[in-house]
Amino acid sequence: MAEKKIKKVVLAYSGGLDTSIIIPWLKENYDNCEVIAVSGDVGQGTELDGLEEKAIRTGASKLYVLDLKKDFVENYIFPTLKFGAKYEDYLLGTSFARPCIAKALAEIAIKEGADAICHGCTGKGNDQVRFELTFKAFCPDMTIIAPWREWNIKSRDEEIDYAEAHHIPLKINRETNYSKDKNLWHLSHEGMDLESPANEPKYNKLGFLEMGVSPEQAPDEPAYVTIHFEKGIPTAVNGKELGAVELVEALNQIGGKNGIGLLDLVENRLVGMKSRGVYETPGGAILYKAIDVLETLTLDKESAHYKALMAQKYADLVYNGQWFTPLREAMGAFADKLEETVTGDVKLKLYKGNMINAGVTSPYSLYDEQTASFGEDEAYNQKDSAGFINLFGLPIKVRAKKQGK
Repeated sequence: MAEKKIKKVVLAYSGGLDTSIIIPWLKENYDNCEVIAVSGDVGQGTELDGLEEKAIRTGASKLYVLDLKKDFVENYIFPTLKFGAKYEDYLLGTSFARPCIAKALAEIAIKEGADAICHGCTGKGNDQVRFELTFKAFCPDMTIIAPWREWNIKSRDEEIDYAEAHHIPLKINRETNYSKDKNLWHLSHEGMDLESPANEPKYNKLGFLEMGVSPEQAPDEPAYVTIHFEKGIPTAVNGKELGAVELVEALNQIGGKNGIGLLDLVENRLVGMKSRGVYETPGGAILYKAIDVLETLTLDKESAHYKALMAQKYADLVYNGQWFTPLREAMGAFADKLEETVTGDVKLKLYKGNMINAGVTSPYSLYDEQTASFGEDEAYNQKDSAGFINLFGLPIKVRAKKQGK
């Protein structure tokens, strides 16, 4: 099966269904090779509980659990937030987590002298691309093993069959077998009844939502939250300075309680198919709304409009796994420069899934009340607009006259 002798494999290990069965599968199919499991902690919470015991019991020689939360927020989430980059309204929760994890995985593989890196991504998904493009950037000659492209297992039910036959404990069952990805930024839900876009998500079903509640179940009174930004980076919530990780966690709590950040999306995957997913991103949705509001004060028209054009490209790069590329890095430098004046405070009213602007201030505000006023002012001579309109409309006027002839 392998082109070269594989003695040691580093496995991206989450303890979920896919990676749980991959450890014994690797040992069965790669001549009892050593398997080193690596879990990148990007905020999965209790999903990491008991992983070491499980990994060792199913055949791994050791497990690394790497705390990547600070790196994830500061070096992946915040640069994307600066651009306000969304992929078809999706806030890229899985997309920018993968290069963060994959980079750390490559570093462990090099440190351990591994012959190969293995991941549990399916051949239908985007994540296989995100992992492997990162591996190409940091360990370009490393062999990559992707079991979903090799084994005969064809469905999640067959994966469960394999796990049961090998006495591998699972946290899921056939009836609650949503495919989920959880990190500090979001939780995604795919599969089962969600595979049909005709089905409404079961937002109000106990246990479906994990990061918050549905708008119907949110409080009947609005909540206010004020976020402070420094050069496009959020640094405080309601007047309290917080570290990057703590700030996202705080906004997740506030947003989740008020039904913020739910998205039901049929998206266009990189591999060519449409896929339906439901996303929970409570804190992220608040941050995207807040920075948008702040930039209405602090960015000039041309900068704001061009940034919006570039944001689409930036989102495509992130979604497509091209994080470690010259273009993504250069665009990040553009955003850093542009956001130098994006400093100030944004107050939002949160009410049953809605985010309402409740006030914004900035020392770099370009908004001039006297110029914009409908009252009398000395800054704007309204007679000047006649000449402007004559010149601005000259091509329209000339064309109309020529057509009239």
